[in-house]
Amino acid sequence: MRAPALQPFCEIRAELGPPIEKGGGPGVCWRIIPIIGGTVEGERFSGRILNLGADWQSIYDTGYAELDTRYVIETHDGAMIDIRNFGFRHGPLEVLARLAAGEAVDPALYYMRTNPRFQTGDPRYQWLNHTVFIGTGERMANSVRVSVFEVL
Repeated sequence: MRAPALQPFCEIRAELGPPIEKGGGPGVCWRIIPIIGGTVEGERFSGRILNLGADWQSIYDTGYAELDTRYVIETHDGAMIDIRNFGFRHGPLEVLARLAAGEAVDPALYYMRTNPRFQTGDPRYQWLNHTVFIGTGERMANSVRVSVFEVL
């Protein structure tokens, strides 16, 4: 058996609204970050992100965050595609503090990986419903960039 290969699929640039602090529990705080727009660019489809989603984060004192996003993409040809994107972000505490402060930080200094799952009823994009993808991300002050790869 051969190992899976990765093929570039698209790049997502999601624009973020101000975080909503939701409280927390022992060793964790919960935060909701609205996803208010953005773009998707790729060879097989492109489009825009609707102002219709959020990232529900659990941020742990030990230096990592669980990412749980859900939002909608409207493709260049009118299809509506739901994306649920689960993942982790972690790194040295001083790097994460700089990210939290909105500073530009080299994404090589921290780990941000996701598992995007696409879902649509549009027959032109049905193949998305049963294809595995992974993403690597970068957090900026008011946006996130995720490079998405199809697992072959």
